[in-house]
Amino acid sequence: MTNAGVHEKGTFNAQDAIDNIKKDPNYHKAGAIGLFIGVVRGETLEPEKEKVEKLTLEAYEEKANQVLTKISDDLVKKPGIVNVQIHHLLGEFKVGDDLVYVAVAGAHRTDVFPVLREAVERYKSEAPVFKKEHITNKKGSQSEYWVSEKGH
Repeated sequence: MTNAGVHEKGTFNAQDAIDNIKKDPNYHKAGAIGLFIGVVRGETLEPEKEKVEKLTLEAYEEKANQVLTKISDDLVKKPGIVNVQIHHLLGEFKVGDDLVYVAVAGAHRTDVFPVLREAVERYKSEAPVFKKEHITNKKGSQSEYWVSEKGH
């Protein structure tokens, strides 16, 4: 049972993350599962608010798997936490497609919510997953760029 990693689009879904949690031998200690699903937003952030046509996600896969596993391993040690799953998808995505699944099982909902938020913030800042936005600006011209190039 893997608790974290990157996967090609179409090979892993939200139900897989939940099923992984339910296979955990300590699942009987859980009273709640929190699930975060990151999806492709149809416009860029302020101030540009350009139309997103699609995203391409790539990763330094070996390092991404190590980082996501470390985050999961760190967070599962918190009081009341039973399991933490972080699964990021790679490939080409259209608006509305799922990009990432973060699932946290804990004894109580009050244990789950802060750890779910921390897992999301940590994967976003620590995992070497790279996002290219393919956009159309307000004048109708198309371009693409790696998000870090624009400082988002």
